Amino acid sequence: MADRLPPRRPVRRLRPGLSLEILSPDAVRAVHQAALEVMARTGVRFPSARALAILADAGCRVDFERQIACIPPDVAMKAISCAPRRFVLGARDPADNLELDGEHCYLSTDGCGIEVYELAGGERRRSTRDDVYRSALVADYLDAIAFYWGPTVSAQDTPAATRPLHELEAAFLGTSKHVQPETIISAPIARYCVEMALAEVGSLEELRRRPIFSVMQCALDPLGQDGGSLEAALVAAEHGIPTGFMPMPMSCATAPATLAGNLVVTTVDALAPLVLVQLAYPGAPVFFAAAPTVMDLRTGGYTGGSPEDYLLGGAFNQICRFYGLPLSMGAMATGAKLPDWQAALDNTLSTLMPVLTGTAMLTGAGMLNGSKIFSYQQLIMDAEIYSVVAKVAEGIRVDAETLATEVIHEVGVGGNYLSHPHTLRWLREIWRPTVVDRSPYDAWEKAGRRGAYEAATDLAAKILAEHRPREVDPGVRREWKRILAAAARELEGTP
Repeated sequence: MADRLPPRRPVRRLRPGLSLEILSPDAVRAVHQAALEVMARTGVRFPSARALAILADAGCRVDFERQIACIPPDVAMKAISCAPRRFVLGARDPADNLELDGEHCYLSTDGCGIEVYELAGGERRRSTRDDVYRSALVADYLDAIAFYWGPTVSAQDTPAATRPLHELEAAFLGTSKHVQPETIISAPIARYCVEMALAEVGSLEELRRRPIFSVMQCALDPLGQDGGSLEAALVAAEHGIPTGFMPMPMSCATAPATLAGNLVVTTVDALAPLVLVQLAYPGAPVFFAAAPTVMDLRTGGYTGGSPEDYLLGGAFNQICRFYGLPLSMGAMATGAKLPDWQAALDNTLSTLMPVLTGTAMLTGAGMLNGSKIFSYQQLIMDAEIYSVVAKVAEGIRVDAETLATEVIHEVGVGGNYLSHPHTLRWLREIWRPTVVDRSPYDAWEKAGRRGAYEAATDLAAKILAEHRPREVDPGVRREWKRILAAAARELEGTP
């Protein structure tokens, strides 16, 4: 490794050239029709008086006592038609803005872990606010990581009532990239987060143009939502903050055993809150999200890398393309306990499938044990996995320049291409590893038999020691401190 850390490279903006389809067009339409039927006949639980009132006013049949709304197909389809097909995930540094345009794919970290493997020594411990900052700092440096999701770990040393605000501040300080928390689960917290973002960007108009954070919520499968999350999403939508809901139905538990049945539940639980947001604020940026899986039949737990996961993820992306809306898909998040062979297998396959099916956002880098433990080494090795998948997904360009017939003629029989100008123009297109070892055996042995794990450890340590993100203005930091104090008084009862 070089003595000094190389400069941070621009965010990798993958535009896949290859494509893969799991479902036929007829199968996609069948899932869509089944989802509309379930929403209209069975209904979805919306445990929020405000949400139920919005749905009732739009013509939905609402049982206020049971908190269930049945959404007619015409209401659902009209609401879906209002959702924008393209929008921006902004960033503190506008150079890191991400265009959700149906063409690009972006990778993020995972969340919300509760433990961290220490970089030096590997001991496992509870996560803190400083871990949020440090994980964001490493993510900020890695070009494969386009935005920071989660937070990657929970700031368990801060008060629970205001913890999401501390985590958002730590993430903003650690990275200039877009931040997408999944812990904004009440209207008051959402309002304070909007205040923090306004302090950075300066105006509501600029925030709508460049939303530096977005909101990810989790559905309560099957066929249910969380009331606080719904109301937080409505606050976000009011201010132009992109929002999405992530169903995680598990076949045999919170979804039918069949994969098609799981897709119906996934579609309903992603679609229903989108309908609500569009009824309240037509044109608000909303994305789909999902992490469908199957139950581990031995333990009853999350599989985190089964072949069914890959099929469900790829198939649901086709369904999202049917609606013309971007998808955030859970990927990586291996069930392995260490950055080992299992982690590499799980995370390679779970990344390849959604990339080849055109998923806009992938969440999952850096976590082990089913998204419970954060590992710096795993984050860096996941970035390497993504770089390999990205290269494969680009496909092969075929034109006069790449066919190189004149070059072949010039070099001739038995020649060498190394010094030819054509080689110099194109050699940078060839994938090169960051931590994967390709050294000769003798050199590897002489260097101490070090592999990707050791190289990732060294790189993480160097990033933490030397890399610094785009600085936050001191005036903005003072305003964040004031906002956090106000939130503490309201939500914690602090004098």
